[in-house]
Amino acid sequence: MSDTKYYPTIGLEIHAELSTETKMFCSCKNDSDEERPNVNTCPVCMAHPGTLPVPNEKAIENVVKVGLAVGGEIANFSEFDRKNYFYPDIPKGYQISQYKYPIVSGGELAGVKLTRIHLEEDTANSKHDRGNFSLVDFNRAGVPLMELVTEPVIHDAETAMKFAKEFRLLLQTLGVSHGNLEKGEMRVELNISISPDPNVFGTKVEVKNIGSFSAVGKAAAFEIERMIDLYEAGRQDEIVQETRGWDDVKQGTYSQRKKENSNDYRYFPDPDIPKFQLHDMFNLDEMKKNLPELPWQKRDRYKKDYGIKDEDIESYVVDQTLGNFFESVCKILGNPESIKIASNYVTSDMVGLLAKDEALKMPSPETFAKLIAMNADAKLNSRGTKDILAMILAADSDPEAIANEKGLIQQNDEGALRAAAQKAVDANPNVVAEYKAGKESLLMFFVGQVMKETKGSANPALVQTILKELLK
Repeated sequence: MSDTKYYPTIGLEIHAELSTETKMFCSCKNDSDEERPNVNTCPVCMAHPGTLPVPNEKAIENVVKVGLAVGGEIANFSEFDRKNYFYPDIPKGYQISQYKYPIVSGGELAGVKLTRIHLEEDTANSKHDRGNFSLVDFNRAGVPLMELVTEPVIHDAETAMKFAKEFRLLLQTLGVSHGNLEKGEMRVELNISISPDPNVFGTKVEVKNIGSFSAVGKAAAFEIERMIDLYEAGRQDEIVQETRGWDDVKQGTYSQRKKENSNDYRYFPDPDIPKFQLHDMFNLDEMKKNLPELPWQKRDRYKKDYGIKDEDIESYVVDQTLGNFFESVCKILGNPESIKIASNYVTSDMVGLLAKDEALKMPSPETFAKLIAMNADAKLNSRGTKDILAMILAADSDPEAIANEKGLIQQNDEGALRAAAQKAVDANPNVVAEYKAGKESLLMFFVGQVMKETKGSANPALVQTILKELLK
């Protein structure tokens, strides 16, 4: 391989179905869970002659919300256009989209500059897995579809993947889309190029058919490597403007078709849909004021108020149910140190136990907070806390009653613990000799003996202090 450095450039196009009750231009139900084909259809979304589209105001409002959240400019004038192309999943022979006057221009998310966010209708869903023929399900035809386009300012696969995750998190926080990639509610497309000159863009390739966040990163990394290999082999002319698909089984991209330019679609304003004056339609100041706490705002607050680890914060921001549970626990505990202990047990122990066994349920915040308070007050050691946590996930019971019943209340009686420690020392003279000879790690052997003698109820920190005195 040569010493030439190649500069990747990535831009993202992300489509997200909006979770409105009805479709974009008709009153058909918008239901991504519907498994029966072609039941949510009508003459409008099936493009019967003489039918007219009526815009869904809620869908427009949802795009405005996203625009406000990312600090974009909300257009005053906006309109819908016809994007002309023929494909079996487009019953009209054109898609209603936006071209020159998108609802949102600019903005920034996760440190990535945005070009635009616009609104269009989704296509029908083609089924190609039926043997030697394909079928089309029109339930999805006409569903409101938001498209976000970033500036070409991403330069690595990891950033592309993180951006896609942050965008879905924003959509879910705003309540405008579920963003489920597996169900096709959110679709990520990569525009990738490489160049040996950082000031010159290379030939752009679009990668589609990406079904998971990990695949976003893998597809970007693969395509960058493919282009570099072609450059290194002197075959860079084989990098052409095209659409490629991602094969999750083969973990690679494959050519699908030559990429169209915007003039190929012959955009023109849709004559059946009125123009919009968005600043008159919506009170933008009021909408901005009423936005929920956004993911980056929540991260900052958790850091400031609770002082917990960044990875813990991310768990609570991504999982709203878990975050709400943790905040309820924090209100009960109040004490900063107890809150940090609580967070460790939530993310390290409780989440793991819940993931392993579907029969387990999250306890009430009050029950969990009481368990943590017992740990913070040295009534329970770590082992006892973990054991009782598993029990209260199976049944939301009083942790103090469990601790008393199971003999798990931590022993802090120095006299009793000294006696147990002395017993362990007397029973193991050879180990004592090794310890005194410099093998200090054997201290934990004696701690284990004392814990065994006390059935795990001894205060391990106090036990260590006592043992160090006895083993001088």
